[in-house]
Amino acid sequence: MNVLWIYAHPDPSSLNGALRDEGVATLRESGHHVRESDLYAMHWNPVVDRIATIPEDVRAEHEKLAWADAVIVQFPLWWADTPAILKGWFDRVLVQGYGYDYRDETGHTLRYGNGVLAGKRALVVVTAGAHADSLGPRGAHGSLDDLLFGVQHGTLFYTGMAVLPPLTVTGTNRMTPERFAAVREELRKRLRSLETAAPLPYRTQDGGDYDRRLVLLPHVAAGQTGYRTHLTA
Repeated sequence: MNVLWIYAHPDPSSLNGALRDEGVATLRESGHHVRESDLYAMHWNPVVDRIATIPEDVRAEHEKLAWADAVIVQFPLWWADTPAILKGWFDRVLVQGYGYDYRDETGHTLRYGNGVLAGKRALVVVTAGAHADSLGPRGAHGSLDDLLFGVQHGTLFYTGMAVLPPLTVTGTNRMTPERFAAVREELRKRLRSLETAAPLPYRTQDGGDYDRRLVLLPHVAAGQTGYRTHLTA
């Protein structure tokens, strides 16, 4: 496979840097081809300063995406969201007519399971200093499922990619050598199954579960709200 690794952490000697290096090496050992978008090293401009234009740096990212069969998106959870530089990558790269407002020959908008990036796989690798329990359904920080919904469902799945369950590394402020070894092995395991792992079972836009306003039909997950209503299982 051709794999694009999008990395959004400023310190290459950090935990994230070590995981990125381990991940890229694992993919190459497994026979995959890897290209990287190391956003801080690239001095990526995150600001949309001109609408309806595609600068050369954005064209280069489009070329990488066209080349890739799979995309790894790695970042630390900062203030319950992605770092600004990664959000700026999405804002500038997934432009109108490419990332959104992408239409078929009838004028129908293709999104949520279809779109320009359909056929590709995506995996989010995210680190957080907080304990796993505090990022659970009753945690003060909010559920990681909910916090990652915008990236995984509203961005990656929206553009057509099949999104694999994320690799989440919590409690990073208390990382021990033994824990790092376990996290590293889990990362290697997940990357070795990149081609075969089952994606998150998101409901597709055109699968019959949503009305024209993109609201779930009354009989679908009746009486339920929230993240899990958008999963088929």
